[in-house]
Amino acid sequence: MSMAGNLRKVTGLDRVGGLRKVARLARRRPRVDLSHPARSPLGSAVVNCVAYENGTRVPGGRDLVETVEQVSKADDGFVWLGLHEPTEVEFAGIAELFDLHPLAVEDAVDAHQRPKLERYGETLFAVLKTVCYVDHTELTATSEVVNTGEIMVFVGHHFVITVRHGRHGSLGPLREELEADPQQLAKGPAAVLHAIADHVVDDYLNVIDSVQADIDQVETDVFAESGARADPGRIYQLKRELLELKRAVAPLSRPLMDLATRPIRVVDPEIQAYFRDVSDHLLRATEQIAAFDELLNSILQAHLAQVSVAQNEDMRKITAWAALIAVPTMVCGVYGMNFEHMPELHWRLGYPLTLGVIATACFVLYRGFKRNGWL
Repeated sequence: MSMAGNLRKVTGLDRVGGLRKVARLARRRPRVDLSHPARSPLGSAVVNCVAYENGTRVPGGRDLVETVEQVSKADDGFVWLGLHEPTEVEFAGIAELFDLHPLAVEDAVDAHQRPKLERYGETLFAVLKTVCYVDHTELTATSEVVNTGEIMVFVGHHFVITVRHGRHGSLGPLREELEADPQQLAKGPAAVLHAIADHVVDDYLNVIDSVQADIDQVETDVFAESGARADPGRIYQLKRELLELKRAVAPLSRPLMDLATRPIRVVDPEIQAYFRDVSDHLLRATEQIAAFDELLNSILQAHLAQVSVAQNEDMRKITAWAALIAVPTMVCGVYGMNFEHMPELHWRLGYPLTLGVIATACFVLYRGFKRNGWL
């Protein structure tokens, strides 16, 4: 039996009755991108399963259980099994085959976990949050900027199991990069864990660069001439998306520090130096996110100040025009009281004189308001 066929048996897919039922199951679950040549079109949660010996990929076609037993006897071999959003039934056989802890299996199936690192006997279980930037033509108050997913990694002496949740964060290209560097891959499963962590953190930095472009655009709009009319919802939306990015990035600091400093049996001391480099990159990402948060606070405060200034200017203009209108209103109100003895009431030039006085008073007030910047 081939490795793929045996893997279908392990995951329980032999019970559904052939490839047609497998295809129907695949249509009912979220579609997995199988366009990359490094992925296997199994139509199940299994994306790929590859064995390596001394950093070199072993040709397929062998029985999975036999392959696991063979690499377990060798000091330089391991199996890399990749899954995408497996169900509890699909993962049960794999968990039994590799003797995975039930708590770690539950976390891997349910997802929505915080980045962490846990040890269960001789097995290391790591959770990493993946992020991707959502392209948009225009940033609005409802635009999605950051989308998150998860990668769970089981690391043993002779196996690596990756469980991916979300529609991004594919590990196919990363697998090819590692296979192109047999010397690094020969360092064992810990080298795969390092490569995944490095790949995830690099994505953090790429997303941060893209988010910075959005922040720069909002900053430009706010400090433009019509900045007081800018939509504050965009700033708030960016802060929310930045908070989601922070929740993915910040908790990973402690697990990476443990991988870089604490002695772990399945992590070669030589690999720990590589984890220190990843930890440094993560620190830079964390600092940039904190700086962005402070910058957005400053932009929001500046926008509120601009709105207050604009409102004060509007109130001054309204007050100035109200004062101009008050002069003719007062004069006309006096002459509209119908008293018998009114000033210049029977003079032929009284009417033009009153209009002239009103016009002169309004002109003087207008010049005064204009000189003081109220109009």
